[in-house]
Amino acid sequence: MSTTAVERPALRGTMDIRRRRVLGAGVLVVILVVAGALSLAVGARALSPAEVWHGLFAAPDSDRRLTEIRLIVQTVRVPRTVLAVVAGVALGVGGALIQGYTRNPIADTGLLGVNSGASFAVVSAIALFGFTDPFQYVWFAFLGAAVAGVVVFGLASIGRGAGNPLTLALAGQGVTVFLAAMTTAVAMSDLKSLNALRFWNAGSVAGVGFDVIWPVTGFVAAGLVSALSTLPSLNLLNLGVDVARGLGVNVALSRTVGIVSITLLAGAATAACGPIAFLGLMVAHVARYLTGPDYRWLVPYAGLLGAVVLLVCDIVGRLVVRPGELDAGVVVALLGAPFFAALVWRGKFKNA
Repeated sequence: MSTTAVERPALRGTMDIRRRRVLGAGVLVVILVVAGALSLAVGARALSPAEVWHGLFAAPDSDRRLTEIRLIVQTVRVPRTVLAVVAGVALGVGGALIQGYTRNPIADTGLLGVNSGASFAVVSAIALFGFTDPFQYVWFAFLGAAVAGVVVFGLASIGRGAGNPLTLALAGQGVTVFLAAMTTAVAMSDLKSLNALRFWNAGSVAGVGFDVIWPVTGFVAAGLVSALSTLPSLNLLNLGVDVARGLGVNVALSRTVGIVSITLLAGAATAACGPIAFLGLMVAHVARYLTGPDYRWLVPYAGLLGAVVLLVCDIVGRLVVRPGELDAGVVVALLGAPFFAALVWRGKFKNA
């Protein structure tokens, strides 16, 4: 069936938009690969490309210097690079989803209480059981994040304001404040918990091995699969609940799957890295600027941008205070706080 003269310009415009989006995604993938390579080379001890290659692929030998390089690359830099990518994708996608489901442009994954839930679970596990190894308390962190997300979603689903994005935000804020107070109470009563919380709350991709990364990656993969399945209905929900229902969307099911996806993504990333504020907020807005409001493109862009931003912030943190390091979460916050302020100012300016 041939197109008419009126349809051809619209079809050509659609093809141009699709081509730009595909090209943009390809550019982000290239940037991510370059950032990953830099992450393997940059640190307290700078490595040349040849040394990085040796550290990755060379067989063990008796040269002490080369053995040290191999240990640095394989046991320190590869795990933190992989975790930065996994956590960045999770937080980026989670940030885009939470803004879509709440229809709130300044929403972040912390809105569901996952950060505070994970923090409370970590200090409780350390205080009660004496856990100090990340592999031990990461499971408590994920469980705390998941329970907090379920409680927030449950509170937002009952009463007169059930299903309202504002109700979800208020429930999340209430649970966050309560859990923050409980976390402080536990940490102040146990010195070991307080010290661990200070380190964990900074948000870092360093010091975590593959024994933690692989399980976390599994949860992130499950969250991504469920998230991608809801993107068409999310587009319709953003046209309005009545419109979405009229077009056959099961609103309650779509929101439930979306909240579960966000909890899996944000909970897994927070459990492994600690709370990293503003990342999902920032990359969701940048992705929307690059792709427009279509969540079938916005969400994958947000994931790629999240990985790039977290990886670059981790690299910057290694360079600015050498030979020491700034945690990636600190660098992200230093970047994200002005971004958040600009969003608020821009909103007030528009409403003035």
